[in-house]
Amino acid sequence: MLKMESFVKFTNQSQGRDRVFRAIQNACMFLNHMLKNRAGYEQLAKKLKQLELNMSTGRKLFRLGNMIHAVETARKTYQLSDPVLRFCLTVSSLTRVAYFVCDNILWARSIGFLSSIDKERWSLRASKYYFASLLITLVRDLYEVVQQMDQKRQDPKQQKVNRHREQNHPQESRNREHIMEVNFLLSFMLILHILKSNPPLLMDLVKNLCDLFGPLDRLSVYKTSPAVVGLCGFISSSLGILTVAQPVLRLKP
Repeated sequence: MLKMESFVKFTNQSQGRDRVFRAIQNACMFLNHMLKNRAGYEQLAKKLKQLELNMSTGRKLFRLGNMIHAVETARKTYQLSDPVLRFCLTVSSLTRVAYFVCDNILWARSIGFLSSIDKERWSLRASKYYFASLLITLVRDLYEVVQQMDQKRQDPKQQKVNRHREQNHPQESRNREHIMEVNFLLSFMLILHILKSNPPLLMDLVKNLCDLFGPLDRLSVYKTSPAVVGLCGFISSSLGILTVAQPVLRLKP
């Protein structure tokens, strides 16, 4: 009973509904591409394509109020004390506002209003704003990683380990190439440790990387197949569902 109440509460949130619809939409995209050329699956592929279009239309309706939410988010992040986070999160929110404006115009066109606008042109414009927002959000993720790396390196225990290594391997410490190799390996291991110990950061990074494939393909920056876009979108949507259902997994400013 408790699980059912949690599910109802989750689906009552606009973000929750959008994530679920997006997961279904991308799953349909993936399955449709995999089945459409297989004998005996033509009708199923057509139904999946229609369901994908229906999910897309439903998502546009759910996103009508997201522009206001993005403006409010930009207002809040502008108050952050960290200049890098303030810039990344505020600019990312503002580019999402521009994306939602384009998305709302496309929705209005789909129901018969603003029928004179160029659908392809506005769709490309929306993809550009979405792509820009993702890039800025990824910069924020990388900044978080670098910040935590600096904190770990300044930790007394980590400094003690570094001094111990230099004292026990004095000849190796004077070898520049060896130093570079060791530092690279240590940095890589440190990044893995940071991501492992910080699930919200790991999930946000993976989600944003998966989301990149859609606009990259749409803008012809890096062409791929609908199966890849659909699979990556499904992974991203699933992670998004987790962050909405469990707010503790959401990356905080």
